[in-house]
Amino acid sequence: MILAVDVQYDADCGYAAGLLFEHWDASTPAATFSKKQAGVGEYVPGEFYKRELPCILALLDELDQLPETIVIDGFVFLDGHSHAGLGKHLYDALDGKANVIGVAKTSYAGIGDEYKLLRGDSIKPLFITCIGLELAAAKENIVAMHGPHRMPVLLKTVDRVCREQALAGAAGTAPELPQS
Repeated sequence: MILAVDVQYDADCGYAAGLLFEHWDASTPAATFSKKQAGVGEYVPGEFYKRELPCILALLDELDQLPETIVIDGFVFLDGHSHAGLGKHLYDALDGKANVIGVAKTSYAGIGDEYKLLRGDSIKPLFITCIGLELAAAKENIVAMHGPHRMPVLLKTVDRVCREQALAGAAGTAPELPQS
């Protein structure tokens, strides 16, 4: 299985959402999960992972088994190969038991052109970083994801689910999503 995850925030609460799917070209998820994590603290520049990682790990605790690959919104390595980002910290927290692919919408200083990926007819690249698999394979997987545009459908969907949960949480109406 493959898991796409994203996290949104409201005050000091994080709302992680995850979509499980079986194949890279899936158009709909096999299951959807959501988890609220209180006490995530303030964003600290350069330490984004400290806020996001506990939310993702809490979401992973909801799964029956660890997926083979986890796709995150962000970088595995900020420079593509050595400066640890959220994805590397996640990989380490999981003792390397799942591959991690980072899909970032904006560049990070020092990221090379080899990490750029154009999807659909977009002229604005995504930035793909990974651990546990080769960069070429990670890029092929993201290219294979369903949807004709820059962002694959399931990555847009997990972002939307996450935002809806955070908005509902701010309004005091955010239920945990059941497995589907």
